[in-house]
Amino acid sequence: MVRRKPVDYSGFSLRRLNEPHFAHFKLLGGWIIYFLLYFITENLIPEEKCHEIHCFVDDLIPFNEWFVIIYVSWFLFVAGSLANTLFFDVPAFKKMQSFIMITQALAMLTYIIYPSIQNLRPETFPRQNLFTWGMGIIYAFDTPTGVCPSLHVAYSSAILSVYLKDRTLPRGLKAGLTVYVLLVCAAVCFVKQHSFVDVLAALPVCLIGEILLYGKEYWLPRWRRKKTKSNDETTIGEER
Repeated sequence: MVRRKPVDYSGFSLRRLNEPHFAHFKLLGGWIIYFLLYFITENLIPEEKCHEIHCFVDDLIPFNEWFVIIYVSWFLFVAGSLANTLFFDVPAFKKMQSFIMITQALAMLTYIIYPSIQNLRPETFPRQNLFTWGMGIIYAFDTPTGVCPSLHVAYSSAILSVYLKDRTLPRGLKAGLTVYVLLVCAAVCFVKQHSFVDVLAALPVCLIGEILLYGKEYWLPRWRRKKTKSNDETTIGEER
């Protein structure tokens, strides 16, 4: 793995945000918009207006408080990934934060147009321990509304997408990150914060973000090669 040098932010000030070297900091403003929309969807949309999200798979997944470890670690994963790229790989930070903003926008639009709620949380915990105590705090803080699609899944997939495209990262690390993201997808279901439907609904959201940010990298070069080949054949034909 190539060790990158820290980005030199000496001389940074808010007055210099429009300068090219610091302009990417403005992308963090997307979080301000997100939290404002989060407040609206959480507090101004009554639960009786929400559509219940449920499928038969949810009934097959038992509550397991151990997955709270993965669920909570996700917050550090998101913050750490953004901080790491911000200070060591600005192009990756731009892609990562832009990807996250796209998923935020699509998810919030969905929450407003089609408000959702899940009623999967256990009325009483089967056991009393540190992890169920932690889940109790999470349940009290986070309402069961605005759940489809899952932003836990969307953010994780967005960050993983950027990491997987980094040629300097070893395959072992990429494999580990992939396993972690899959565990996040499982965790949201096992701690009953999301329905399996929410996990699936996050996939097209991530696909849209992937297309918007990386679409040209997938098919534009191939299109250019075809166009070049076609032009060459035309030129050869005219010469003959």
